[in-house]
Amino acid sequence: MGVYADLYRYRELFGSLFRRDLRAKYKGSVLGLAWSLANPVLLMLVYLLVFSVLWRARATALPHYWLFLLCGLPAWVFFATSLQAASRSLLENANLIRKVRFPRQLVPLANVATQLVSFVVMLVIVIFLSLVYLPAARDTVLLSIPLAALVVCLVAGIALAVAAANAVYRDIEHLVAAALLPWFFLTPVLYSLDQIPGARTHPWFERLIHWGNPLTPAIEALRAPLFFGHAPRVADAVYLAVAAVAALALGAFVFTRVDDRIAVEV
Repeated sequence: MGVYADLYRYRELFGSLFRRDLRAKYKGSVLGLAWSLANPVLLMLVYLLVFSVLWRARATALPHYWLFLLCGLPAWVFFATSLQAASRSLLENANLIRKVRFPRQLVPLANVATQLVSFVVMLVIVIFLSLVYLPAARDTVLLSIPLAALVVCLVAGIALAVAAANAVYRDIEHLVAAALLPWFFLTPVLYSLDQIPGARTHPWFERLIHWGNPLTPAIEALRAPLFFGHAPRVADAVYLAVAAVAALALGAFVFTRVDDRIAVEV
């Protein structure tokens, strides 16, 4: 895992890249970091309107459905924005990569760190709302912190793999952009797994969404302490931990395979 050890060895450079990306993201903005909450909040309001007013979806019968939805959004938004930002990060920093020899994995990982700021802010807000509105969750909300750390590892590994692959094969960023929309609806952000239509008659479909989608156990594990007030299921927590390690290994493997070609390809 030397790919990730460079984060510590070159921590000053990583910090500089992170601060540069963060300044660029909010450059000229009056509200600054508050804009990082605008899109997920708007998304929450739109889906609340559609599912609770227009379609009368069964999921909205849950008490505090708005908070149920909000508990699933931070992990998804962090995942989606990190993949989109990381996929083009090496290409957008081509001039720097060609001129200076440094650990190039710092570039996409700095992009992930920039999105991490929004993830942390959103998670803190959700924890606060859970403490206020859900008494049953007051003893368990802090369990979300180590689970969120595993989500960060999962996203960082996938984002690094995507960034490295896209430096060689430009189709990757377009595949990611196309996949994110259906991926969102196949992830239980808007609904719970037991509310999937046909789950009883076609249990394989529920199992596919649960275990075939690496984000599902992550969101289920986070939602358990934040919304339902109990520890996550062991299967979800173990899956998330294994998936996080596997994602980091995948990111390191893909990056190592193409590292020598990046300066030429970008």
